[in-house]
Amino acid sequence: MTGTFETEKAELGVVGLDDILVGGLARGHLYLVEGSPGTGKTTIALQFLREGAARNEVGLYVTLSETEAELRLTAHSHGWDIGDHFEIFELTPPDSLLDGEQQQSLLYSSDLELGETTKALFDVVERIRPDRLVLDSLSEIRLLAQSSLRYRRQILMLKHYFARTGATVLMLDDLTTEALDKTVHSVAHGVVRLEELTPSYGADRRRLRVVKYRGQSYRGGYHDFNIDHGGLNVFPRLVAGEHRTGFVRTALTSRIAELDSLLGGGIERGSSALILGPAGSGKSLLTLHFAKAAVDRGEKAALFIFDEELGLLFSRAKAMSIDLAALQASGSLFIEQVDAAELSPGEFAHRVRARVDSEQVKTVVIDSLNGYQSAMPEEHELLLHVHELLQYLNRQGATTFVTVAQHGLVGDMKSPVDVTYLADSVILLRYFEALGRVRRAISVIKKRSGNHEDTIREYRIGSTGIEIGQPLTGFQGVLRGVPTYSGGGDPLFGEPAPLAEAPPGSQRP
Repeated sequence: MTGTFETEKAELGVVGLDDILVGGLARGHLYLVEGSPGTGKTTIALQFLREGAARNEVGLYVTLSETEAELRLTAHSHGWDIGDHFEIFELTPPDSLLDGEQQQSLLYSSDLELGETTKALFDVVERIRPDRLVLDSLSEIRLLAQSSLRYRRQILMLKHYFARTGATVLMLDDLTTEALDKTVHSVAHGVVRLEELTPSYGADRRRLRVVKYRGQSYRGGYHDFNIDHGGLNVFPRLVAGEHRTGFVRTALTSRIAELDSLLGGGIERGSSALILGPAGSGKSLLTLHFAKAAVDRGEKAALFIFDEELGLLFSRAKAMSIDLAALQASGSLFIEQVDAAELSPGEFAHRVRARVDSEQVKTVVIDSLNGYQSAMPEEHELLLHVHELLQYLNRQGATTFVTVAQHGLVGDMKSPVDVTYLADSVILLRYFEALGRVRRAISVIKKRSGNHEDTIREYRIGSTGIEIGQPLTGFQGVLRGVPTYSGGGDPLFGEPAPLAEAPPGSQRP
């Protein structure tokens, strides 16, 4: 962030980008929007002029590369009828320069063409007197100038001319000639760079960065964006430290007495809980109990499902007496299917934030982090995104449940990424073998906000959801998957086990 002073801003009309630029572009200056073809420069320019038209400002789009018909077709693809809201001027070489018989031999044709082009530009600006102007694109001017010195002089001349007119100018550069040319960077008041990334699988990812904004504050770093029907949607990078809400930290129960005992009374409001376990161990079902408990006490909850198809989730939950469809219809439960191959991390954080801010959601479930990781190019970036998202939710008084599917079924289990240090509470689910059956065990291995049980309890999944038994006091090595019987009471579900029915490999005293 840089220092700032009060100045009138021209909003671009691009969702999220005005927030990154702290209100928009300072009026009366020249700005550069650069990026390879297809990154959204023209769309930003059209939104910039449409926003000006909505404010009764005069707009002018000067194009050296696209025709007016092509620009109107682009606008139509977004559902915009630009009509005569702003002027579109096709800046093309004069006919005399295209006639071989009238070509001058003593001067390079590029000299004449650049001069004619500049004169035509000045003429149309003098005639229309725009408040907002778009020049598309600089690549054509760079080709006409031929040398970097003439190009820089031309850009400086344009800057000084536009400064006298008082117009706010967007220059577009498609980087098709000299991608590393920084001439305009030093001249422009601000520079926004658009980038397009192509992952090995899934949709293209787009992001932008404010490279420079002279004398103004802005939000630095990369910000994800997409191009949808209706224009660009930019998702400003989430900074948890900028958001804080006062709330009372109280313990929230799951309505399962044994689970609440394990958790020392429940999960604290404004904290995060990580649920670790192998596939099929009941991680999703456990989060549904907390979500339903939130709705039952009159709060709103949101589920963001990465891995499971919603139809299957609804039918599976209903078979366990949790009617997600009814909870959703009541307006207290929001359920979103998230496709990691089509969604950027920035857009996902924006969706979560929208639910918390606009719908006052107080319980958030992210199922699972494995799916979320699929949207990330590198693991260390995943940790940063998750850290900011969890911190933001905590500061808003929302309680967050995140599931992670570990590799393996019994014995030594491994997680695809270690985020246990980020969560305030960690619930561990395990399979183990006992009395010839595969059973499940649950334990709480971390809770920052208070005491919790250090016992291991068996649980099973029945018609009413998760049922949890008493502490497993008669077994050792449950978390390793193949326990040994150490004597004493038998807390397993079902009939007491006689001595002769010891599980294979176990040792009886």
